[in-house]
Amino acid sequence: MANNLSAGYARLTVNPPMGIPIAGYFIERRAEGILDDLEVVALAISSGEKKTILMTIDNCGITKEYLTPWREMIAKSTGVSADAIFIHSTHTHQGPLLDKNNPDPLIREYEDQLKTSIGKVAAQALDDLKPAKMGVGIGEAKNVAFIRRFRMKDGSVRTNPGVNNPDIVAPIGEVDERVNVLRFDREGGQSIVLVNFGNHPDVVGGNKISGDWVSLTRRFVEKSLDSACIFFNGAQGDVNHVNVHPKAGDFNDLFLDFDGCSRGYGHSRHIARVVTGAVMSVYDKVEWLDVDDIKYVQKIVDIPSNKADPKDLPLAHQYNDWHKAGRDDLIPYEAMMLTTVVAESARMVRLENAPDTFPMLFSAVAIGDVALFGIPGEPFTGVGRAIKEAEGWKLVLPCCNTNAKEGYFPMIDSYLEGGYEARSSNFKAGVAEKIIEIGLEILSELKK
Repeated sequence: MANNLSAGYARLTVNPPMGIPIAGYFIERRAEGILDDLEVVALAISSGEKKTILMTIDNCGITKEYLTPWREMIAKSTGVSADAIFIHSTHTHQGPLLDKNNPDPLIREYEDQLKTSIGKVAAQALDDLKPAKMGVGIGEAKNVAFIRRFRMKDGSVRTNPGVNNPDIVAPIGEVDERVNVLRFDREGGQSIVLVNFGNHPDVVGGNKISGDWVSLTRRFVEKSLDSACIFFNGAQGDVNHVNVHPKAGDFNDLFLDFDGCSRGYGHSRHIARVVTGAVMSVYDKVEWLDVDDIKYVQKIVDIPSNKADPKDLPLAHQYNDWHKAGRDDLIPYEAMMLTTVVAESARMVRLENAPDTFPMLFSAVAIGDVALFGIPGEPFTGVGRAIKEAEGWKLVLPCCNTNAKEGYFPMIDSYLEGGYEARSSNFKAGVAEKIIEIGLEILSELKK
């Protein structure tokens, strides 16, 4: 097989206006400073007449109401098929809120800014296309991602039950510490590194803008390897940075935040260094692959909605009303359990008059024997593990919050066990298993 590949790269800073609401928690926060720049980054790939644009935005998650017209805009201006435009939100909890139902003029201002920027960066990445070769490697980032769902002594299951909670029995699930690496060496241009690793960028806390450990990883990789970098977050719905049993210096640069989780910008830096180390450990020893084709596909599938039992709605409305009124003190829970109950109540109210199913968009791009599978929300690690095992591929990269943001996709057992993710999910039990089925079908189609 002959190599027929070109790659181009571009990025722009997309910091929001100060005072804009920050997304990520069930408390109001407004931006009052910048710790590190938010960016939109684009990697353009071509093989023959086919092109794809892989793009990331430092944001908690952007809905299809934004992304679908933005992808169509890019397709119209560049000639690249909308199906081949892959826009991923890194899921930082220190980025600006994007919500079409929120009348805040700062959100409207940022929408316009971001729309303009993604159009520019897509065009710039295409203009930067240069002949390239692609290599693949898999590193390992140890002890920076932890399962965040735990079985407790009373038999219950809790998400983020608190550091050193004596009632913790054991975590439920297994962390995937693999770091997927694609290296593009270009003729007459800087090398490009694509990194894929699954963990929540929910480390920093506070009211300052930050891309969290994801943006720091990009910067550290670029400084260490003199290569441009783009980062796609993986299956991270049930993992985060919180080590509930810290030892020795594990708690350095951390503080206990309002919800009982440990957070700190210094720890974000630590995660970035560990992930960067995983990239560096395989960078020089990637396996070079010939690429003679690019393929892409998207599929829309109806997924059942997770409507509440009617008997639970009165209390859900009460809790939801109290939360909106700023009276969380009336809700008889605290820390992460308060967040769980608030999120669950919001889900019940939100879906009360919703349809029985929601159309969900899945996307995939194949670069030779490497595939990126775009999942429009936050899948559990079990989804990522299963997708990575798709037959016939040298490497499969599961990517969360891609081309849409639809919420959590928990494994079926978690609906019986409980926890924040299942209790807040818009989708009925079985959604994760359905996504695995869809993903394997799509990846199989791409191999034909």
